[in-house]
Amino acid sequence: MEELAPRDEAELEEAIAGAVAGGVALAVEGEGSKRGFGHAVEARRRLTTAALRGVSLYEPAELVLTAGAGTPLREIQGLLDQQGQQLAFEPADYGLILGGPAGRGTLGGAVAVNASGPRRIRAGAARDHVLGFRAVSGRGEPFKSGGRVMKNVTGYDLSKLMAGSHGTLGVMSEITVKVLPKPETEETVVFRGLDDAAAVALMTAASGLPAEVSGFAHAPDDGGHTGLRLEGPAVSVASRRESLLARFGGEAEVLAEAASRAFWEAVRDVRPLAGRGEQLWRLSVAPADGAAVAARLAEAGLPIAGRLFDWAGGLLWLALEAGRHGAALREGLAGHATCVSAPEAVRAAEAVFHPQPPALAALSRRVKESFDPTRILNPGRMGEGL
Repeated sequence: MEELAPRDEAELEEAIAGAVAGGVALAVEGEGSKRGFGHAVEARRRLTTAALRGVSLYEPAELVLTAGAGTPLREIQGLLDQQGQQLAFEPADYGLILGGPAGRGTLGGAVAVNASGPRRIRAGAARDHVLGFRAVSGRGEPFKSGGRVMKNVTGYDLSKLMAGSHGTLGVMSEITVKVLPKPETEETVVFRGLDDAAAVALMTAASGLPAEVSGFAHAPDDGGHTGLRLEGPAVSVASRRESLLARFGGEAEVLAEAASRAFWEAVRDVRPLAGRGEQLWRLSVAPADGAAVAARLAEAGLPIAGRLFDWAGGLLWLALEAGRHGAALREGLAGHATCVSAPEAVRAAEAVFHPQPPALAALSRRVKESFDPTRILNPGRMGEGL
């Protein structure tokens, strides 16, 4: 496939305008780490933002960073590490679960799929950390939104619209994000031997305590281990840890700095389920319902090869064996089910993203029509006509 690699916004505008004039559909991506997420795109050319890279502004004191959309996350995180700061939304690395190498995600890709890790329950999603961006629409027209401060009045907050749009509305050239200080220390209290129901009950109870837990996850493997992450000043972490141990008792292990980070990186990237089953689905449900949903699906006969709970049970990852499972997963589900990874034939036959109610689907089509009327940007990625 012919590849277009614009080096600046002017070349990006020229590339998209040329595609519009020629009626040539474009497969939009950064380093290609999320190519298998969503429906396959039928395009004659690939447009990569890989050359739109580099940090153009970083003001640690102001907690703001501006970088090209194609800037690798590993470079941004390395720069932030030097100043004791971080992307608090913990962008997930989908490399392994999509069958590719890890460490190839870009800032634009993270925002495009709204990739958010375990800290989302406290810090918010990727979209909540985008202060502004520059982009070119499917009309070949440049546009921008927001700025470099949290409070600005520049019209509609298009950041919320672009985040999670999977490159179907516009191609971002530059993104400004809010960064936050890294916590002084972190620990994870791990309770072992809990089944799904007991683990979700513990996480739900802990989420209602003043312990300021920043991560709640349960992995059933190896007898089950349930982690609660604590971050902040060392004295505060120690005090909150003791309150959790006193509240829940039982056998618990405390993971210090390095071990705690490794635990949450594995949860963030869904590593316990990498290579298990043929498909990987994520279900968003009410946290207290997570275990019951998993049990109901198992009783219904779904071939579950592995499961992982995040967000205190509100995010349920399921590795499934071969078959068409969308209808069974979504039947009676009070939430959303998204197919994150599956063979192309399965993604062609299934609705990858949870079907929208008619009114919302009509709105989505109108938004697509407004930004990309000729449907040249990742056509079909999010469904027919989108």
